[in-house]
Amino acid sequence: MHFKHSLLAAATLALAAAAPTVSAKPFKWAGSTDIQTMDVHSQNSALGNGIHAAVYESLVMFNSRTLKVEPLLATSWQQVSPTQLRVKLRQGVKFSDGSTMTADDVVFSLQRAMSKTSTYAIYTQGMDRIAKVDGETIDIFLKSPNPVLLNQLTELRVMSKAWSEKNNSVEPKDIKSKDETFSHRNAMGTGPFVLKEWVPDQKLVFTANPQWWNAGKAEGNVTEIVFTPIKSEATRIAALLSGEVDMVREANLQDLERLKANPNLKVMEMVENRTVYLALDQFRDELVGSSVKGKNPLKDLRVRKALYQAIDVAALQRVTMRGMSKPTGAMVSPLVNGWTEAVDKRLPYDANAARALLADAGYKDGFEVDFACSNNSIIQDENLCQAITSMWARVGVKAKLRTLPSVTYYPMAQRHEASIALLSWGVPTFDALYTLQSLTRTKTTGGDGNYNLGRYSNERMDYVVDRVKTEIDQPVRNRLLTEGLQLQNDTVANIPLHNQMLAWAMKKNVELVQRPDNRIDWRLIKIN
Repeated sequence: MHFKHSLLAAATLALAAAAPTVSAKPFKWAGSTDIQTMDVHSQNSALGNGIHAAVYESLVMFNSRTLKVEPLLATSWQQVSPTQLRVKLRQGVKFSDGSTMTADDVVFSLQRAMSKTSTYAIYTQGMDRIAKVDGETIDIFLKSPNPVLLNQLTELRVMSKAWSEKNNSVEPKDIKSKDETFSHRNAMGTGPFVLKEWVPDQKLVFTANPQWWNAGKAEGNVTEIVFTPIKSEATRIAALLSGEVDMVREANLQDLERLKANPNLKVMEMVENRTVYLALDQFRDELVGSSVKGKNPLKDLRVRKALYQAIDVAALQRVTMRGMSKPTGAMVSPLVNGWTEAVDKRLPYDANAARALLADAGYKDGFEVDFACSNNSIIQDENLCQAITSMWARVGVKAKLRTLPSVTYYPMAQRHEASIALLSWGVPTFDALYTLQSLTRTKTTGGDGNYNLGRYSNERMDYVVDRVKTEIDQPVRNRLLTEGLQLQNDTVANIPLHNQMLAWAMKKNVELVQRPDNRIDWRLIKIN
């Protein structure tokens, strides 16, 4: 059976190829925080993955308009058997140093993503080995069938084997370590742009790659991209209003109406494929910094339910988020395979029920607990945490809030140094396995529990996740995904809050495609 790209994808590429190139211009944009690394297999983060795509390309990608998988560095693929995918590679592709991309580079890159210091194991799940068939073909051998392999391949980008070996970057940078590899601050790929300069937390500059295989044929006309991380919301908006930048991707909620009224600007909005939630430490026998000694109250389902029901998400939506959120009871958005209306239903906000649950669990006077939060990553993160802290205080839980910039917050959280942490989770594969495996599967190796920061563990959940990884009967698989999402709800593995709303503000002369994964498609930007 052959799985080749659709006529729609081919037509999309043909239209892009026929589009006339307009005069080239720089594109300057600002965001709230910087990337953590330029190494494409080091830190799996939405911001980094989106920015890396300017320089590095994957075998396949999601079309920005249709969200269907289409060819990129691959041209076609064939399912030789349930555990063998044969991929034909695009010919004539060059890296930005002029060297030709080969099957060896693709084999090397997929193997690199599978290495111990990589956090991309969630995308290599089920892969056994990668083999070169000939100069334009590779085989991906699986340990068992993988129904979402193509979706996962969209996030595995290709590096030059020779460049990596020459620069001692065969292994990805360990994001938990302060040690740096050459690939951490430098980059060399096959994509539409090359890295010109990166001064962390100050400036990131890309220039057009004249070696790009699709140069002159893509829709966009931008030849330079300048990204400036600006933590202050007011400063970001001021940069847009003054013309210093062409776009801000996290428009200040307080300024949205003013921006919409400005005749020189436009605002694009949509629900993001990202869920904001709270992770709870259900592993330690005693929480660090808690008033409860000798045991961990977060291991008690009644306590977790109490914390959940003490949060008034309608008030968070109305006041903190100024309407720019969609409260959810599910750990995935409606765009994700496995979501249903039933799993989206929240436990009701009920402070009295929360107090009763706490009393029943033996905490009628409440308790003190550590609560960690980023202050420049998730939309309104610090304000959200302050509001939740106040809500918990009303039922007797005294959360000791500490806020950190994302560059130190996420490594801290990944070291399991937070009792309760505010986090957000997007689903680049648009399939709930990505969420369930990362956030609720018992933490072992590879992608299993790789972001399960509360170290939640449930035998039935593990069984469901492991079945879903290999189940190729789609109706059965969908039922299992929904069961897993419902089990997360019933056991309060994490506390879901809302799906973020995107608000991109930009000059009127900027044309681009807004995607629900909050990524900018660099090939499609036009400055008129």
